[in-house]
Amino acid sequence: MFIDTARIFIKSGDGGNGSVSFRREKYIPLGGPDGGDGGSGGSVILQVDINMTTLLDFTYKRKYAAEKGVDGSGSKCYGRNGEDLYIKVPLGTIIRDADSNKIMADLSQPGETYVVAKGGKGGKGNAKFATSTRQAPNFAEPGMPGEERYITLELKLLADVGLIGFPNVGKSTLLSIVSKARPKIANYHFTTLKPNLGVVSLHGIQSFVMADIPGIIEGAAEGVGLGLEFLRHIERTRLLIHVVDISGIEGRDPVEDFIKINEELKKYSIKLWDRPQIIAANKSDMLFDESVFENFKNKLSELGYNNIFKISAATKNGVDELVKEAARMLTEIPVTKLEFHADEMFVPEDKKFTYTIRKEDNVYIIEGSFVERLLNSVNVNDSESLKYFHKVLRNKGVLDELIEMGIQDGDLVRLNNFEFEFLF
Repeated sequence: MFIDTARIFIKSGDGGNGSVSFRREKYIPLGGPDGGDGGSGGSVILQVDINMTTLLDFTYKRKYAAEKGVDGSGSKCYGRNGEDLYIKVPLGTIIRDADSNKIMADLSQPGETYVVAKGGKGGKGNAKFATSTRQAPNFAEPGMPGEERYITLELKLLADVGLIGFPNVGKSTLLSIVSKARPKIANYHFTTLKPNLGVVSLHGIQSFVMADIPGIIEGAAEGVGLGLEFLRHIERTRLLIHVVDISGIEGRDPVEDFIKINEELKKYSIKLWDRPQIIAANKSDMLFDESVFENFKNKLSELGYNNIFKISAATKNGVDELVKEAARMLTEIPVTKLEFHADEMFVPEDKKFTYTIRKEDNVYIIEGSFVERLLNSVNVNDSESLKYFHKVLRNKGVLDELIEMGIQDGDLVRLNNFEFEFLF
């Protein structure tokens, strides 16, 4: 089974909470704060594994979560950081944010990694909040939450040469004789239901990777047949070998077939259509009228295609010459990564704690992620904590915003279930 797309849920670890602790030892009745910081949560990291060839593993497991950071403790003991979670993916995997469909990364190098979700930072212990005027802070900072999202993995095969053409023109047979690949071969359409890769090695040439792409038919660019599922795999190839059935044994016109396949490539991607092509006129062993090949060459020459080889994958006639020409052309074509437009790329949002203020019957209600984090940080029943609480409100600009909204002495301010009277 060949799986080339997958949708999974990932979550990085939450940061550990800071500790509220005070030193308590014999003969030291008033020890200072010694709460340690929480550990940071583990990140989720995707890593290329060259031994993987499909995304099949992700059909069995779809949720991945990294380890949380450990909470801090007394004696200024810091919590342990959560372990990073490494997820193995095949070479040539593109990562997308599932909600926006934006591209996060293109993993096209062996061992390449990408941090798809960063672990939350650990919270500070109360020892970090001690000052000359606040010597016994009875509060600590909670850990930052980890990131979570659905991502889509999309596999685009890494091959130097892609074999294209209608079904049953002999692409799989050609791959099998020029490499050690053993694709399934039979005399019916769509025998190849997954791309096959093979390393082509011949004396006197630099070896290269060839991919047998399942047969493309009319309408492939719109998703007809195996269409879009496999057109994506040709995108990385530097050179295309366009295989046609020159024998016409199935009643097809090789020139028409050639034109139709190129039209599908053009609809899908201009860059793909413009990629260098070698034309392999296959099944020449069943061609009994040589004028058919000559007419084919002449018509393609009028279209601007002159790199044409008459071959027979079955008898191996002309195959070595074809392979050597492909190797020669590859030395002149640079290796490049896939290019993406800026508007296709995913831009992570800054992790900010925000708030909103609304007035309801002389009660000013403050809501948002800022409120949750602030209330989790302080002990509202402790005077030192309340001083820190008001300092944060002032530094954040909340108090100034309340004044601009017309708050008066004695008006109530509510943050979740906590209320206080406003005093100038």
